[in-house]
Amino acid sequence: MNNSTKDLWISWDEYHRAIELLALKIHDSAWEFDHILCLARGGLRIGDVLSRLFNLPLSIISTSSYRENGGTVREDLTIGAHVSQLSEDLSGRVLIVDDLVDTGLSLIKVEQWLRSEFPTVTETKTAVIWYKSGSQARPDFYMQYLENNPWIRQPFEQYDDMSMLELKEHLRSERT
Repeated sequence: MNNSTKDLWISWDEYHRAIELLALKIHDSAWEFDHILCLARGGLRIGDVLSRLFNLPLSIISTSSYRENGGTVREDLTIGAHVSQLSEDLSGRVLIVDDLVDTGLSLIKVEQWLRSEFPTVTETKTAVIWYKSGSQARPDFYMQYLENNPWIRQPFEQYDDMSMLELKEHLRSERT
């Protein structure tokens, strides 16, 4: 749950710019990698953009730790049993991507899981947009360090509690 006194609201424009700036930061580091692994759901959009910009294969692993109450209640981390990928094997140097690092447990556990399940992975680095001060893990690449651990309100969260009927009404009201 949100343990801050203030939420951080992010617009679509700010979100896309942060992904672009993160891509430049990774590029400017001169670290060469072979593959991108994104943590779904938060890392999906970021992984997609990075995969396109770096022209590298994208793999997806489903993870979840925030499930109840519109995704605001933390539970135990669940890691999917399989990685979705088009290439034959996940190997070499892998960039692990997520939207944010809150406690750091997701990044730590996914990195451990990846090394045990894919022994041909030789090196991993992590990239996120937001790095909260309460995290046990420091990502290799991040755009913004958040000292006061705000709850981040990302632009796509509007769909978390929206029903199809509400979507229909929303679209109808935009046309009038």
